[in-house]
Amino acid sequence: MVKPNTANIVAYSGGVDSSLVAALVQRTFSDSDGFDSSSFVRDGDNNNGLSKSGSVLAILGISPAVPKSQILMARRVADKIGIPLREVETSEGADETYMANDGHACYVCKTHLYSTLKMVAKSAHEQIGVAGAEEDLQRNVLMFNGTNLEDTKDPTRLGLLAASEFEVHSPLDCVTKDQVRQAARHLGLPNWNSAASPCLRSRLAMNVLATEGHLRAVEHAEVFVRRILDLDETVNARVRMLPGELAMVELDAAVLGVLGKDVARDLELHGFEQKCIEWGFKSFGGVRSFRTGSVAAMRKIETPRRDKVAAAT
Repeated sequence: MVKPNTANIVAYSGGVDSSLVAALVQRTFSDSDGFDSSSFVRDGDNNNGLSKSGSVLAILGISPAVPKSQILMARRVADKIGIPLREVETSEGADETYMANDGHACYVCKTHLYSTLKMVAKSAHEQIGVAGAEEDLQRNVLMFNGTNLEDTKDPTRLGLLAASEFEVHSPLDCVTKDQVRQAARHLGLPNWNSAASPCLRSRLAMNVLATEGHLRAVEHAEVFVRRILDLDETVNARVRMLPGELAMVELDAAVLGVLGKDVARDLELHGFEQKCIEWGFKSFGGVRSFRTGSVAAMRKIETPRRDKVAAAT
């Protein structure tokens, strides 16, 4: 998929899936026949990783839905890979459909993300000296994401529709999560065994508004829980905001078994409920076993057309 005379753009989050794709795109681009490594300029110089032959770039979308810890991990991993990284602000939070969080938010979010990537890609496209016609842009800019095989089987991931509409390549769509981790470990990526870290919006139950305040409340609560319970990055730990702005802590079942039955009490003794109220929850609802995927069951919904969503970008 990777071409040395093309702007190769990776939709990058710092999670293990997109990190593996970034590492493979970077390696493939660098090893491409005819590529002159001496002409390659890394991020921090004048042209964000552009060479006379083409470019490779990882783009991290920044919004209130991305926790600070994830941004730090993304920077660390990109530095390890050696891929140029650009951080760009995305605007899905201003989209009423996204904020409503009624089942369309993932699609809207990815539409905004890929629209942003396309604008960055257009800039890269122009810098490598190719004519700016739209058909040339499609031929000379390739976008990649970290979608794996299990993601393709999850009906709640409406962002996959946006990826399809934007013709984003998914090199891992026939690879399981376990295989992704094995490959990432083989390549020495520091996040190979880190727990999945989807966006903070995924912690909100359906129809709980995806406001910046709610997203920040979840982020603060998760940092607190990890610190008090001394949980490292390999442990699944979520703080969900359920209907009524109720805080529900979810932990891996194995971790709950080790910590015992008094996890909720331990958190309360450290003032967790009062902190939750200060952050924007109404109350603390307790602790339960971690459940992967969306907070609430998805009902069958009609996906909005991209042209309507993109109008807000």
